[in-house]
Formats: sequence, structure tokens, C-alpha cells
Amino acid sequence: MKTQRVSSKNAAYQKFEVLLANRNKRHKYNEFMVEGVRNINEAINNDWKINSFIYPHDKKLSEWAMDILQNVNTDINYELPEQFMVELSDKENTSELIAIIKMKSNIESDSRLSNNPVIALFDRPSNKGNLGTMLRSCDALGIEKLIITGHCVDIYEPDVIGASMGSFFKVPFVRFSDNTDIDKYISELKTKYPALKVIGTTEDNKTNIYEIDLTVPVLLLIGNETDGLNRHYLEISDILATIPMNEQSSASSLNVSCAATVMFYELNRQRNIHVIN
Repeated sequence: MKTQRVSSKNAAYQKFEVLLANRNKRHKYNEFMVEGVRNINEAINNDWKINSFIYPHDKKLSEWAMDILQNVNTDINYELPEQFMVELSDKENTSELIAIIKMKSNIESDSRLSNNPVIALFDRPSNKGNLGTMLRSCDALGIEKLIITGHCVDIYEPDVIGASMGSFFKVPFVRFSDNTDIDKYISELKTKYPALKVIGTTEDNKTNIYEIDLTVPVLLLIGNETDGLNRHYLEISDILATIPMNEQSSASSLNVSCAATVMFYELNRQRNIHVIN
């Protein structure tokens, strides 16, 4: 396996910096960087292509790190001074391994759906933490795919991946830039799943989520943190759902990822009851 030692902040090191901080360059290289035991293990376990590992040449590595380096095939690995690792890492305790991973296209990320799928769509997410938490909730509660639409935060941002706690690598996701692609995708879903229910979400006083039959194939549309669902998604929804709030509460709505988690739970609850019965 080819290894390159980087002893100065040369072109190789500068590439590491832009992969961390520059969205456009990240997508130009079609690569992103990940650190942390959980994230790297999940990337390996879920068959993401790891192009390189970065690690310190002047520090003894753990058995876990040595095992990874010996058993995961990469194109090239990089040895750096420990101080360079400190500067690249966003952790208080610097990671001993940082992985450079190949991005997946929509086609590569498209998974085989079950006979009764639950799919979530997040419209123009603008907060890294919310998107990462959404991925984590999808993973925890059995959402089979996450669709991200419009001009939004980059899902490959380190903060998004960190907030997902490893679920980034488990939950298939696709990105659509415009309504035409979404409409085509929904049309294909309805052809394959005639009983598909497209459920829009709103904080307005609409149908309570628990009053809707969620045991059929579902596409749940979740709105932007500030603006909610755009008009197009409201119009194509078969029904609009809301989470009933305590009448005495001063809160008029929930954080979007919290609200999505509540709805995911209700989907999961109804389906588990349906299976038991």
C-alpha cells in the first residue's frame, strides 16, 4: 500500500484543509473527510470507498488503528506530524485516524426499498446539526431513505456527519435540486406503490399525525427550519399533518429535527402495532 509522508504544509496538506472547509472544492474532488472511531467503523461496515487514511508518523497508534490500516484497502495513505493532525482535527482529543472517503452519487445511494417503505424528505435544510440529527433519527426509527432538496447545507460537512453519530453511513440519501426531479421521483414511487401516502408537515392546526393511517407506504415531507414546506410540496401532499401541542404551552412549534423524530416514532409505533395485531 502506497504511503506518503507529509512534513510541510504542501499541496497535499492544503487539499486536506479544503476538503474540511470548502464545499465547492469538496465536491470537485468528490471526496470528504471523516474522523472518529464510530464514523470510520460505520463507513467501513457500510461499504463506503475509503481513498486514504491520514495518521501521525510520530505517535504510537492503537490496535484498532493498526488493524484498520492493515485491513482496509486504500489508494494512498498519508503520514503527518502529530501537530498537523491536531490542526486538522476538530476534536478535543485529536483523532489518530482521519479518513478521506469517496462521495456517492444518487444512483449509488439509491437503495432497494421494502414492500411497504417509509421515506422522508427534508426541504432545504439550513442547519448542519439539524440535518445530522435527522439522519440519526432516520436510522433509529427505520426510515429507509432521506431525500434532501433545493439549495441547502452540504450533507458532507464535518458537522453534519458528526451530529449523525455514525448514522450518516447507514441511511441512504439522495439529493434533488429542483421540483421537476422530485415530481418525477414521486410519480415513480406512486407507480410502484399505488397506496403511497404523501404527507406534508405543518405547524398549523391540521390533521393530528396520530389520526393518519401510517401503515401504508409513506413519503413524509419535512419543511425548512425557518420557512416550513414550500408551496409546491404543500400542494402535492395528500394530507397535511401536525403534532398537537399542549394548549398551555408557550411554544408554538418544535425544532424541525425534534418534530421529525416525533413523527418517525408515530410511524414506527403504528407499524409495530399493525404487525403484532
